[in-house]
Amino acid sequence: MKLRGRPGLAVAMGIAVATLLVFYCALPGSQVLRAIAFYSPWRIEQQLYKLDVGWPKRPEYFTGQTFCVAVDPLHDLVYVAQRGTNVPKVLVFSDEGNFLHAWNSTVEMPHGIFAVSTSTDTSIWITDVGSGEYGHTVKQYSPSGKLIQILGTQGKAGSGLNPLQFDQPAEIFVEQTGEIYIVDGDGGMNNRLFKLSTDFQEIWLRGENGTSAGQFKIPHSVTVDSVGRVWVADRGNKRIQVFDKVTGEWLGSWSSCFLEDGPSSVRLTTNEKYLIVAQLNINRVSVLAAPPIGSIGDCHVVNTIQLADEVKPHLVDVNVKTGAIYVAEIGAQQVQKYVPLN
Repeated sequence: MKLRGRPGLAVAMGIAVATLLVFYCALPGSQVLRAIAFYSPWRIEQQLYKLDVGWPKRPEYFTGQTFCVAVDPLHDLVYVAQRGTNVPKVLVFSDEGNFLHAWNSTVEMPHGIFAVSTSTDTSIWITDVGSGEYGHTVKQYSPSGKLIQILGTQGKAGSGLNPLQFDQPAEIFVEQTGEIYIVDGDGGMNNRLFKLSTDFQEIWLRGENGTSAGQFKIPHSVTVDSVGRVWVADRGNKRIQVFDKVTGEWLGSWSSCFLEDGPSSVRLTTNEKYLIVAQLNINRVSVLAAPPIGSIGDCHVVNTIQLADEVKPHLVDVNVKTGAIYVAEIGAQQVQKYVPLN
């Protein structure tokens, strides 16, 4: 490309490129990868979110390992699921951070949680990876903890479709229409993505263990955007894969943003401008540019929230009304709230 009549710009660009090359060559191999991964013209240097240090108002209610969090924006409630012996498995807070109540029925080892609300009904869905009588299931509860529905075969891991079986189901996403997406395989025998109808019948099923397109190695989190794309955090393969929500067709994948660590959680911001991705092993929450309708394109890191060592962000959720991000941290044994600055 010739920069006609603009020699100053050409010189400046040349100096910038040369400086970057010298910098990369002076670094050890792993640091080179890290530097390249963080150089992006998409990157916004100013902070996009700030920690709400007053949420929750009484963090001592976190008495176990906080694995997951779900927001009910219609009723301004936040549900936190935790693990541990003799601890309440589900804690309910207001959006302002007040502890409201807890429940514990038929929850063994919660992994993922999702809240879906309409004007007439609210359900809390939990994936349970326990090996006891309640494990290997996906369960629907009322907001007060009353068991409504069980998907899977309680206490029995498997890959069957009739009856439906799971092996350590990782997470669930439920659309307002009632259609359900489940990623099954937090290290178990299964590595697959389900779409189920409102009456819990299989619409399509994708995935098996592997590294090729449409295959998974620990599919850990799932979300759906408004233009019909299903985003899956393929944690073990260090990538995000994308599927058509109607047909299950594979649309593409991102891996360049995950050279250091695979994604453990994926959610969309309120305006669907960004994807919020947790990376557990490097204690980071990344903000990625979400592509518009059309090609998935390449992955671009826009901003990051670097957490303290050993915090270990596991799963996140976003309040679609306020834009706040809630991060469930299994290392720090807490949930933290980050509010948008703009």
